Amino acid sequence: MPAAPDLSGWLRLAQTAGVGPDTARRLLSAFGLPENIFQASHDALCAVVSARVAQALLTSPTAAMQAAADRTLAWADGEGNHVITLGDAGYPQRLLEIPDPPILLYAKGRTALLSAPCVAIVGSRNATAQGMANAGQFAGALADAGWTIVSGMALGVDTAAHQASLASLQKAPAAAGSTIAVIGTGADIVYPARNRALAHAIAEAGCLLSEYPLGMQAIASNFPRRNRIISGLAHGVLVVEAAAQSGSLITARMAAEQNRDVFAIPGSIHSPLAKGCHQLIRQGALLVESAQDILDALQPASPVASDLPRQRSLFRASPVQVGTRTAAADDPATTDPVLQAMGFDPVSPDLLGMRCGFDSARLSAHLLQLELQGLIALLPGGAYQRLA
Repeated sequence: MPAAPDLSGWLRLAQTAGVGPDTARRLLSAFGLPENIFQASHDALCAVVSARVAQALLTSPTAAMQAAADRTLAWADGEGNHVITLGDAGYPQRLLEIPDPPILLYAKGRTALLSAPCVAIVGSRNATAQGMANAGQFAGALADAGWTIVSGMALGVDTAAHQASLASLQKAPAAAGSTIAVIGTGADIVYPARNRALAHAIAEAGCLLSEYPLGMQAIASNFPRRNRIISGLAHGVLVVEAAAQSGSLITARMAAEQNRDVFAIPGSIHSPLAKGCHQLIRQGALLVESAQDILDALQPASPVASDLPRQRSLFRASPVQVGTRTAAADDPATTDPVLQAMGFDPVSPDLLGMRCGFDSARLSAHLLQLELQGLIALLPGGAYQRLA
């Protein structure tokens, strides 16, 4: 995408010493486009900003600033690369609704997705096997219904959500939603490095998005700040797993402040990664057990009228007989004695053997069979957790 002819002025404004996002928005509100700011008098600028900042605005760009601008303009000319300014018609409308929209967005991929119906999915970087499975199931079902999934490309829940939405898009490219990764580095940096292949896949079929200039490395303070963009792009935010002190709770708080819906998946009372979700539910977040719960809540904004069948609750320990409904006799999720004894909390082999009455050798063989079938997962520390 060729760089816009007036992009240099926006880049200069963003690089000027003392001009942060708030100051830039005040200047733009007072003077209009960046070129008007740089043509204004010192006295006129001092009516909006300090004398020091006014002088910086009237000083010619340094060689380093010009070199950085040239690199960005060259990058923006690359295939699939975009720099979107606050004044562009293509700037995402939902971000204009938040209190502090970025003045520049660096995007790689399909920028049309920034205006698509979106749901954000966030959660722990150290997610449990069940949390990863939940993130994938919810993201896949929502993408199947046409929603684009927004997340932060971190390890754990974010990765599972991005991967599942890309898988849905691959199955039904004309109908499924895609995914947006809002990153805390420059758009030319992949972080974490383990997600390099995922980043390339998102840039190809979805959209990588950053408010940070090219070359910006991973700085801890960048990530909480970018969360307002994750929630701002979305109609609602789903928290899958979160500890009591978690970046995901920051995203949920920002979503509530932005008048977005907040959803949370409950978990085991013994799991530290469920405490954040339970806290959100106590504060008014909608408890969800299936993607259909979210689709129902967001129905007015739905990309298509959803007719997804309501999924079985992920948290029902045994759906063998509920009312008059009876599960299939050959479904291991309802008939296997070890799965029935396991429940949905992590459990040690010793405790599991006591519950189901299996000796060590028989239990080990059975656990291996269930693990190979993808029904359970071995967790760090030797405990097992049911996945289905």
